[in-house]
Amino acid sequence: MTTLIAFLVTLAVLVLVHEWGHYRVARACDVKVLRFSVGFGRVLWSRQRGETEWVISLLPLGGYVRMLDEREGEVPASELHRAFNRKSLAQRAAIVSAGPLANLLLAVLLYAAASWIGTDEPVAQIGTPLAGSVADRAGLQAGDRISAFSSDGQNWEPLESMSDLRWRLTQAVLERHDLWLLREARAHQGGSSVQLDLDTLDLREGGESALMKHIGLIAPYSEPVLGRITNNGPADQAGLQAGDRVLQVDGQPVADAAALRMMIRRVVSATAMHWQIDRQGRVLSVAVEPRQISDERGVTVGRIDAVIGRGPELVRVSHGLFEGLRLGVVRTWDSSMLSLRMLGRMLVGQASVRNLSGPLAIADYAGQSAQLGLAYYLGFLAIVSVSLGVLNLLPLPVLDGGHLVYYFVEAVMGRPIPVIWTERLQRGGLVLLLAMMSIALYNDVARMLGQP
Repeated sequence: MTTLIAFLVTLAVLVLVHEWGHYRVARACDVKVLRFSVGFGRVLWSRQRGETEWVISLLPLGGYVRMLDEREGEVPASELHRAFNRKSLAQRAAIVSAGPLANLLLAVLLYAAASWIGTDEPVAQIGTPLAGSVADRAGLQAGDRISAFSSDGQNWEPLESMSDLRWRLTQAVLERHDLWLLREARAHQGGSSVQLDLDTLDLREGGESALMKHIGLIAPYSEPVLGRITNNGPADQAGLQAGDRVLQVDGQPVADAAALRMMIRRVVSATAMHWQIDRQGRVLSVAVEPRQISDERGVTVGRIDAVIGRGPELVRVSHGLFEGLRLGVVRTWDSSMLSLRMLGRMLVGQASVRNLSGPLAIADYAGQSAQLGLAYYLGFLAIVSVSLGVLNLLPLPVLDGGHLVYYFVEAVMGRPIPVIWTERLQRGGLVLLLAMMSIALYNDVARMLGQP
């Protein structure tokens, strides 16, 4: 129920703000607005206020503002001056662009509000990098705490959290440049910088999770301590207890919970593992025999039926009024550029179309973020608002960006594009948009079924 409510609120807010942008600028340009609709299809609720009918329709995936226009019906002579098609080129362009710009402005405010409220996020302390990954080749190790990043190895900026680190990594990959990380000093080791070779990473193999696997940073650092033990499972039968810290497995030191999980997964036959554990200061030796199961991909892996790892160390991330606003602007700009770069890379085949997400993924993320708290949900709303704004500015004929292209051509040629051509372009644009939506929906279903 939480997921459904969060999803409907997300759609309602984003569609309402988008169409409100069109509506307000149309009114400012003295265009008569006949209908303001949230949703498409059959009308569920309507109310006439002044000259505008306010409507909620059956299908919530969008909305529209219907304006007086000679191309859509006969207009009384006394109202011709209020028809959309009679307005100047600049006014029409302003009305069309107002919707996406309203979404981007909303994103600034949402990012700022989330920043003002603050969130508890994992510190930028990494778990065991995947073997052979970029992070592994760079020499990063489990427990390394990253304090700053640089795009050139000279100018450094602080990192606030693990999510901040993942954001900077994604940006670097899409911008095709390396990233330098500054790790703090640890016992018997000095601080140092490492260079991650990111400029040649291939984005055609999947979405963000696949990207992070290539980089090698899957999860924040978690201590190799056991949590809840399932009755009669391998861990319980071996005499393990919640709170046991695993020191070694078969003579190999255990760096963190991620390393321990990988060691267990690799046991694909009835084989006993020899563990050395610390139980309240006592060092014990325990024989553990994982059971074998098939994971979601049909691969045989080992399991011990116990929670492995403690929750990561958290840091409170929040900002004041003006800094929050500044970060809202910066994050909205960065998110917009990131979306455009990703779309561009997909267009030329340099990134996988599996990066596209549809309504099922949005609903899932909406529910998850709402359960985490208001700040997380506002941040999620900001991300989707940016995506909606950027999507509508794309030069597809059925979108706002396509209409802006029409107006640009009209400004260059000195006359509107012939109606027959706009109709053909509209049909072609609709086909492309439906194709994108179909791919996104397929990706959503594939993720739900656990397909790679």
